[in-house]
Amino acid sequence: MKRLHIHVSVDSIAVATRFYADLFGAAPSVVKDDYAKWMLEDPRVNFAVSTRGKTPGLDHLGIQVDDTAELDVLAERLEAAGHATFDKGATTCCYAESDKAWTRDPAGIAWEAFRTFGESTVYSAPKAAAPNVTAPKAASACCAPAVAPAVGAATAPAKTACC
Repeated sequence: MKRLHIHVSVDSIAVATRFYADLFGAAPSVVKDDYAKWMLEDPRVNFAVSTRGKTPGLDHLGIQVDDTAELDVLAERLEAAGHATFDKGATTCCYAESDKAWTRDPAGIAWEAFRTFGESTVYSAPKAAAPNVTAPKAASACCAPAVAPAVGAATAPAKTACC
């Protein structure tokens, strides 16, 4: 079963934790000095905040899966459609041990597909260099590799969005 993942960069963990705990009606399942995470069932989402990003706001989105086969299917689907994926394999990120595959959507938003298999006492750990993988992006709160925009990504000026 899949779970949507949303990671938001914030200025204050304490302020963000109070707000999102009120919004979700639940305390976070993980709280660190620089990070908090809710594993919600309604809606089914892994929602995280951290002070690790360069600026407050949406950091990245993702799809969390339960097993390696689901992760492989997601990565293969993207690759078959011509979208580059990066950083496949085990990593330490967001106080967790996970297998991940990263891509960027046409708007440049980082997306990760991942399977978490353990906890970590550190936010992230350096990963050995691998082909086609670059160092983590400094502007990201998470461990997303610095990848080029997705194939066909728009380069038009930003527009004001509204519902």
